[in-house]
Amino acid sequence: MTTTVGELDALATAAAAAAPIWRASDAATRAAWLRAAADALDAHAEELVTTADEETRLGQARLRGEVARTTGQLRLFATVVEEGSYLELTVDDADPTATPPRPDLRRMLVGVGPVAVFSASNFPFAFSVAGGDTASALAAGNPVIVKAHSGHPRLSERTAAIVSAALTAAGAPQGSLALIEGREAGNALVQHPVIQAAGFTGSLSGGRALFDLAAGRPDPIPFYGELGSVNPVVLTAAAVAERGEELAQGLVGSFTLGVGQFCTKPGVVFVPEGAGFEGLVARFAAGAAGGPLLTDRITSAFPSGIEHLESDPSVAVVARGLPAESGSAQPIVLSTDAAAVAARPGTLLEECFGPVTLLVRYSSPDELHAALEAVPGSLTATLHSEPSDDVAAVREVLVRKAGRLLFAGWPTGVAVTWSQQHGGPWPATTSLHTSVGATAIRRFLRPVVFQDAPPALLPDVLRDETLATLPHRRNGVLRVP
Repeated sequence: MTTTVGELDALATAAAAAAPIWRASDAATRAAWLRAAADALDAHAEELVTTADEETRLGQARLRGEVARTTGQLRLFATVVEEGSYLELTVDDADPTATPPRPDLRRMLVGVGPVAVFSASNFPFAFSVAGGDTASALAAGNPVIVKAHSGHPRLSERTAAIVSAALTAAGAPQGSLALIEGREAGNALVQHPVIQAAGFTGSLSGGRALFDLAAGRPDPIPFYGELGSVNPVVLTAAAVAERGEELAQGLVGSFTLGVGQFCTKPGVVFVPEGAGFEGLVARFAAGAAGGPLLTDRITSAFPSGIEHLESDPSVAVVARGLPAESGSAQPIVLSTDAAAVAARPGTLLEECFGPVTLLVRYSSPDELHAALEAVPGSLTATLHSEPSDDVAAVREVLVRKAGRLLFAGWPTGVAVTWSQQHGGPWPATTSLHTSVGATAIRRFLRPVVFQDAPPALLPDVLRDETLATLPHRRNGVLRVP
């Protein structure tokens, strides 16, 4: 089903009418709306999980955990709203003796207005209709119109109906959350004059097309896209010598998790030449199971992605996982060398969605650094080393390349917390802002300064009596109640 232009206009009109109500809502009210949405999803969890399993092949255990993550995100943002520091309340009192004389200035962040959210295929709850983009946009005080992913349409429709009804029952205005379907409707959504920002998780090609549409509007809007990531991993010789089997087992578990369909999958792993790591990985990979991929489009693209990598003369097959049933993906480990990566990054460092990873042999620090410089921006980078290693230079390269740097474990799995960062340099994301964690709210806010405003015309949070109860900065001094 495709949403018509007339239907989109009606939904946008309702969102525009709801926006001032969301923007003016106080912290307690907005937090209650978010918790009501979370409670409703939890109450319908079994129904939603059943539908999701039928459409995505992800399995009920994984999907139940994802529902819990999704409702946890909504509740996290309720606490973010109540805590108040996200508003960045800042006051400079009037000072007629300053040069030039300073007026009374009071600054805060306010919601941008209706937000478009584009659902992802690989997380039908956590990055979909009621996922992190929607939760953070609502928390910022904005209505949301979601473009459903074609990979789980029935789940999207049911989730939207549950959340919309819960918001309305809790007192939120009509138009707080709406759903559209169809690619053309999605293109029209990001160009609709009512929409003031957009969040997207998906492919580089799809995200870039929408990014260009957002930038090409008569009134360009911010487009926060998470597009693609190879998530480089660096292993030192000392680390392989000390715990090679543990690292090999961890890598195999990580790149095959979710049949290799996590945006944080370790797609390229730099390994010391001659350390024997390829053999260790081959041993564990031989027993790794694959499985069905999310959609027919992803299923057909996976073999093409492998063929693209294998077309480079430097690439060899290290190991294959357990034989896959028809329509499923078999895990595969490939290898190449650092010189080839530095020379042909367009071929060897292209993200391949599915259970594949590329081992890259390096023989010297200079060779490693040259190859790392060719790695595109990523969501994560991982460094496994030992205390005896001098890895300061490697660390600095990885900091430039990624938004989250790990020194233990593997990047698959993203904790939803106040401190989390889930973004990175292009093409990982189109912006430096994160799409996971408390500061994801910052994407859907804009600053406003009130100069010499009478107290009666100030927003409540900028009045002195309310400021005393909230984190704020006054005359350059941070104050916490």
